[in-house]
Amino acid sequence: MEKLTKKEERIMQLYWEHGPMFVKDLQELYPDPRPERTTLSTQVRILESKGYLAHKSYGGSFQYYPALTQEQYQKDTLSSLIDKWFGNSYERVVTTFVKEEKLSIEDMKRIIKNLENSD
Repeated sequence: MEKLTKKEERIMQLYWEHGPMFVKDLQELYPDPRPERTTLSTQVRILESKGYLAHKSYGGSFQYYPALTQEQYQKDTLSSLIDKWFGNSYERVVTTFVKEEKLSIEDMKRIIKNLENSD
């Protein structure tokens, strides 16, 4: 899937948190100064063309809803990042976290123990 901009991620976050909405409902969730409805409408249509949103038609109005879950987006984004920057090596990712002291050996042992117990 095509990568999202920061503004698009913000919109998707609102859809994931609040579920199906019309553009006017989306606009009401923004703090002042709110984006113009036409601007949001354009961004929502772009998100739909990218496959992130879908819609149901109600007369002349469209209610948009997420076409994928936040978890799917996170998984796809992480996979893409690991592929691009770590040569699709999850071992390199973990090694980097350990070397940068973002993940301790104790953390790793706990993770392994939890994974072994989850079967």
